[in-house]
Amino acid sequence: MRRFSLAVSAALILSACLTVVPAQAHDGPGALGIDNCTAGACHFDVPPGTYDVRVLLGGDAGSSTAISGETRRSLLPETSVAAGERIARSFTVDVRTPEGEPTGPDGTPGLDLAIGGSAPALADIRVTPAARHTRQILLIGDSTVCDQPADPYSGWGQQLPQFLRKGVSVANYADSGESTVTYLGNPRLWGTVQPLIRPGDLVLIQLAHNDKTTDEATYSANLETLVTGVRDKGGRPVLVTPIVRRWFNADGTLNNNTALLVNGLGVDHPAVIRSVAAAEHVPLIDLTAKTKALVESLGVEGSKAIYLYNEKKDNTHTSVHGATVYAGLVRDELLARHLVPRGTVRVG
Repeated sequence: MRRFSLAVSAALILSACLTVVPAQAHDGPGALGIDNCTAGACHFDVPPGTYDVRVLLGGDAGSSTAISGETRRSLLPETSVAAGERIARSFTVDVRTPEGEPTGPDGTPGLDLAIGGSAPALADIRVTPAARHTRQILLIGDSTVCDQPADPYSGWGQQLPQFLRKGVSVANYADSGESTVTYLGNPRLWGTVQPLIRPGDLVLIQLAHNDKTTDEATYSANLETLVTGVRDKGGRPVLVTPIVRRWFNADGTLNNNTALLVNGLGVDHPAVIRSVAAAEHVPLIDLTAKTKALVESLGVEGSKAIYLYNEKKDNTHTSVHGATVYAGLVRDELLARHLVPRGTVRVG
């Protein structure tokens, strides 16, 4: 903590000498900059909306800084800067109420950022409203996708923003415990999300884990309803098959039912999603296939770190590490299917 305090103190002194656009030119009297930060955190008193954040990282000593915000969203991956150097990075963030899960608490008004990493050093920061044409990715899903409120849990949607640059925001409307039935039926979920969809927005839909008693006809019809509803607003639906559960057979492969999301009625959720995607000509991210291959390659022991087996004996929900790995798979598929421009994505 002492090392961080010294780094921030030095950075604050440095920031006074930086060449930046005068505050009154674009922010008004209350500049949204370094003065809004204390050791380890920044708070910006802004209304709900989409904002661009530009940070300048580095200090007199070598540093390594990561930035998260709101309800534990990873916004910038850990970035190393050599002693005496400065590196600028930018990202776009969604500020909303509730700030995490749609059915959760409102959270703190405004934009809250946490400055972390192994040796953090923030030299400068600037927050400005994003342009109207900023791309938006909305997420519809369950607890394996959502902005989880507390450690050690994390959804892959919570980790996705760190893989995106300025110009693309992630609005995560996934919610714990939801099925296609409950998501469509709750006005705080689909009734709230659909009006927010703008022409050209991507809407990623991963609902399956909680459709344990949903018959195949209803499940398929619900997916079609979501797809049609997104298109009615001019959005671009993307169907996502669910992440696997960590449930192994004796031979080291994943169980065909529990792990691969076949419910008690015999409904093969990933197969239905693939079928609907093909019939409706919707892009498909086959996260079931991707996560199955990864988990089986890691094996019984190696895959424990992806999930919360060690902490909670939980083989469904992911750790921060696992959610980050799975978000990386989603990032790769967004690129491979040309759903986002390559220049807006962080790779490597």
